[in-house]
Amino acid sequence: MPTLDRAGLQVDAELATFLEQEAMPGLGLDADAFWAGAAGILAWAAERGGRLLAVRDDLQARIDAWHEVRKGTPPDPAETRRFLTEIGYLVPEPAPFTVGTTRVDPEVATLAGPQLVVPSLNARFVLNAANARWGSLYDALYGTDALGDLPPPGPYDAARGARVVARARAFLDEAVPLASGSWTDCADADAALAEPSQEVGRTARGRLFRHHGLHLEVIVDRAHPIGATDPAGIADVVLEAALSTIVDLEDSVAAVDAADKTAAYRNWLGLMRGDLSETFDKGGTTLTRDLAPDRTVTRPDGSTVTLPGRSLLFVRNVGHLMTTPAVVMPDGSEAPEGALDAIVTALCALHDLRGLGRLRNSRAGSIYVVKPKMHGPDECAFTDDLFDRVEDLLGLDRHTIKVGVMDEERRTSANLAACIHAVRDRIVFINTGFLDRTGDEIHTCMRGGPVVRKADMKASAWIAAYEARNVAIGLQCGLGGRAQIGKGMWAAPDRMAEMLEQKAAHPKTGANTAWVPSPTAATLHALHYHQTDVFALRDQIIARAVPSLDDLLTPPLAAGRNWSEAEVIEEIENNCQGLLGYVVRWIDQGVGCSKVPDVHDVGLMEDRATLRISSQHLANWLMHGVCTRDQVEAALLKMAARVDAQNAADPLYRPMAPDPDASLAFQAARALVFEGAAQPNGYTEPLLHRFRRAKKR
Repeated sequence: MPTLDRAGLQVDAELATFLEQEAMPGLGLDADAFWAGAAGILAWAAERGGRLLAVRDDLQARIDAWHEVRKGTPPDPAETRRFLTEIGYLVPEPAPFTVGTTRVDPEVATLAGPQLVVPSLNARFVLNAANARWGSLYDALYGTDALGDLPPPGPYDAARGARVVARARAFLDEAVPLASGSWTDCADADAALAEPSQEVGRTARGRLFRHHGLHLEVIVDRAHPIGATDPAGIADVVLEAALSTIVDLEDSVAAVDAADKTAAYRNWLGLMRGDLSETFDKGGTTLTRDLAPDRTVTRPDGSTVTLPGRSLLFVRNVGHLMTTPAVVMPDGSEAPEGALDAIVTALCALHDLRGLGRLRNSRAGSIYVVKPKMHGPDECAFTDDLFDRVEDLLGLDRHTIKVGVMDEERRTSANLAACIHAVRDRIVFINTGFLDRTGDEIHTCMRGGPVVRKADMKASAWIAAYEARNVAIGLQCGLGGRAQIGKGMWAAPDRMAEMLEQKAAHPKTGANTAWVPSPTAATLHALHYHQTDVFALRDQIIARAVPSLDDLLTPPLAAGRNWSEAEVIEEIENNCQGLLGYVVRWIDQGVGCSKVPDVHDVGLMEDRATLRISSQHLANWLMHGVCTRDQVEAALLKMAARVDAQNAADPLYRPMAPDPDASLAFQAARALVFEGAAQPNGYTEPLLHRFRRAKKR
C-alpha cells in the first residue's frame, strides 16, 4: 500500500487521509504539529515498551528455570513468594491510599449494571450494542430460553406470551411494588406505588420508575397487540440494561493492517460524533440503523429531565506487545500499536468532549480507554505516562483520558494494589478476565508440570482467590463511587436460563458490572442488579480479609494424574475443535469474535482469550508427555472435518479437511499448538496476524 511521509514516519495513505480529512477537521489542530508530536510519542513508546517486554521475557525465563530445577516438586507457598520477590515479580505493597479519579460519569461510578463488549470493525454490531442501554423485557423473555424453554416455531404463541407477562409482572412486584394489590392483576396502569419516590415521571410511552439506581419503563399502549388484551393496557416493560459498552480494538477483532485499523477507527469516530449509521439487508428488507436519541421524561412537578439513550462508550486499545504496519518508524520498524491506538482514539473522542457531534457520550468530559494485557505496575505506569503525552499532544487537561485496567495477567493480579496505585488518578475500571487469566496462568507454570483439565480449572485455588481479591483490593483502594469493578463474560448466548441462574452471583460479589454477550443478555442480566443492591453490600465486603496471596500463586498442576487414554483423547479433541472453530474464521474471513459451536454443538462466544487457553493447554500437555504430537495431529485432522461440517451452510467458508496443507487456517492452528510454548506469554496474536496477513495477500 502507498505511504505518506509524516514527520519522518511512513504512514499508510488510507490512515493518513482518514486522520487529516475526517478526524481532524473542526478540531482546530495543526496537522504538522500533530504528526510531529505523534512521531515523538511513538518513538518514546517503542523504546520504553521494548524494555518492559524484555522484562517479561526475563522473568518468564527465570520462572521456567526455577521449575526445571524443581523437577515437578510441588512448590511451597512461602518459598514461591520468596523466589518471586527476589526476581522482582512481586513488588512491595503500596501504603494504604485512595484513588483520586474525578470527572467520572455515573454509569461508571455510582450505578451497577451490565456491560457489553463489541468488535469495533462491525458497525451494525457496534450500533446494536450502543443502543442496548434500553431493552424490552418481554422480548428477552419470549425469544430466549429464559423461561426454561424456547419459543415454538411459527406465529405468536399466546400461552407463552401469558407466561412472559406473568414473569414481568412478578418482577415489577419485586422492584416497584404497588401501594395496594399486585401488578399481576392490576387493571390500572396509573396505580400508586408503595414508595412514590420511585416514580421518575412520564415518558411518551408510559411511566418511568427507578430501583437500585436503574430505570424501568412500563409501556402503556392499548392499540398494541399485547396492550390491547392487557387489563391495564401494558404492552411491555423496558429495562435500563447495558449501562456501558466497550468498543473493542483488541481480542474480538482481526485487525492486522492499515485498512483494518482505519475501518475500526472510522467506526469509533462515528460513535464520538454521533453520526455512525449502517444500512443492511434483513430478510429482504433494507434497514438503516443509527444511534438512539436521548429520552425525555416529564417529572411529576411538570419539569423535564433527559436520560441517555445509549450506553456510555469505552474503547479498548491493544496491549503493549503488538506493532502495526499502518505506521513505519524511521528505522523501518513497525510502530507500537497500542500507542497509535491511544493517539487516534483520543483524537476521535475530541469531537465528543467539545460537543461537536449530534449526540454526547461522556457528560463528565472524559475519554474512557480500557487497557488490556498489562503485566504488573511498571507497565501500568507506562500507560499512565503514555496518556499524559497524548493529553499534551491534544491540549487536554491532565487525566481527561481515563483508564480501565484489565486484571487478566498473573503478575497484575499478584500486584493489583500497586497496579492501581500506578494509575490512581485516572483509573475507572478493573475487571477479572477468567479466560486470559487462565491462559497466562498456564504459560507461567508451563514447565512446572501438566495442568489440570480445562473443566477442572475453575475449581483451582487460584481462581477463587483471584475473583475475590479483585473486588476486595479495588474497594480498599477507594474505587467505590469512582470506578467500575467488573466480572467476566457469559460465553453461551443461547443459554439464558442458565445465565439467569449463574450470573446472579456477580452482583453479590460487590462488582458493579459484568460482561454479557448480547443486548438481549444485557436486558436479562439487568434483573440481577434489581435483585441485589451492589452498593449496599460493599461495607460487608470491605470488612472481610483479602484472600490469601498464597492461594493466588498456587499453580493448577495435576498432582498424581491418572487420566485414562480416553480422557486424554477427549481433552485433546475438545481443545482442537474449539481452536479450529475459532481460527478458521479469524484467518479466512477476518472474524475476530463469533458464536462458535463447541464439540457438542453448543454455540459459545469465542475470542482470542479462549484460543489462548486451548493452545497453551495443548502445549503444556505436549511438553510433559501427557499426549503425543501424533495424537494432537490426529485430533486436529479429525476436528477439522467436524468444524467443516458445522460450517457447511456458510457460503464464505472454505473447508480445511480435504487439503489441510493448503489451508492457512489449519496451518495457523497447528502453529498455535506446536509453537505455543515459545510464544511471548502464550499470546496468540503474533501467529494469527502472520497467517491472516498471508491470507489477505
